[in-house]
Amino acid sequence: MVLMAIDHVRVYSGVPAGGRVWSVFLTRWVTHFCAPWFVFLAGTGAFLYGQKLDARRGLAKFLVSRGALLVILELTIIRLSWTYNFDYAKFTLAGVIWMLGWSMILLAALVPLSPKTVGFAGLAMMVAQQIFALPGKFLPTVLARSWEYIYPGGNDAFEALTILYVIVPWVGVMAAGYGFGAILQRDPESRRRLCLAVGLASTALFIALGIFLALGASGQNPPPLWERVLNQQKYPPSQVFLLMTLGPMIALLPFAERAEGAWAGTLALFGRVPMFYYLLHIPLIHFLALVTNLLREGAFHQEWYNSAPYAQVPPDHRWPLALLYLVWAVALAILYALCRWFANVKASGRYPWLRFI
Repeated sequence: MVLMAIDHVRVYSGVPAGGRVWSVFLTRWVTHFCAPWFVFLAGTGAFLYGQKLDARRGLAKFLVSRGALLVILELTIIRLSWTYNFDYAKFTLAGVIWMLGWSMILLAALVPLSPKTVGFAGLAMMVAQQIFALPGKFLPTVLARSWEYIYPGGNDAFEALTILYVIVPWVGVMAAGYGFGAILQRDPESRRRLCLAVGLASTALFIALGIFLALGASGQNPPPLWERVLNQQKYPPSQVFLLMTLGPMIALLPFAERAEGAWAGTLALFGRVPMFYYLLHIPLIHFLALVTNLLREGAFHQEWYNSAPYAQVPPDHRWPLALLYLVWAVALAILYALCRWFANVKASGRYPWLRFI
């Protein structure tokens, strides 16, 4: 969640999503871990919540209602937060929350199966994701355009809804996370050993495949080898991208369990109120960007953000990286104070509906 905020400040700063400058490249690259881990742990969280409910029908019902809520939020409040305008007919985004919502709804259909079956089905979808491009090549035009929201098939999607996150293979990532939940129920030593084994093996496979693909790439004046290895396809996420992002995070889980101190406490606080954090951080960063522009340029320049996160900041008005990270730090400080207040309200139990936030 903290890394995610870096990328969203980057959107409003106009700094490009990568490039030949190593500091800009790594600013974007480090945020690649966010979406895969959110989706994977959403599946894990669904499994653990199902164990608490001890009722698969109740879990399926929760996933459908929660998923529908996320889709609605993406198309309304979150879209408004990105753009600060109501011109929904001109620009509406199928973003990460949209994808999470639909993935939850689809995961609900898999809940009757065993966690192992769901997990392996998710892995199969991640590995064989390109198969899902085939229907888009044979369906009638209207259905083929709709299929672009499932997996790219080379057709033009509907202009009214811009695609950022397709459903496949992300629903597979969530299903794999659901199956992974069974590992977290093992005794501590077995759990840590399996996390390290799975995480390190996935990371090693990424390194091997990444180097192989990087060495096979052609072109004049290519980037350095390390950059080619790390520069994997995110939209839709390739198999190597998922190995790169999920492997290290799974390996880090045993160490995260033992984390202590103020920094760990801050992260735990954000983790107790994730939806509140998400709904708040985008309009807050947008507001801070307008204030920053006013201080730097003498004008808000809201017109640059009418289609955010596809911001249109002119190159000569982009922020330096130091300013990007300063605004990020200010946003985190404000978010910490507000999340701490909200966590206390939520923990009081006076408002049961807050469990959805």
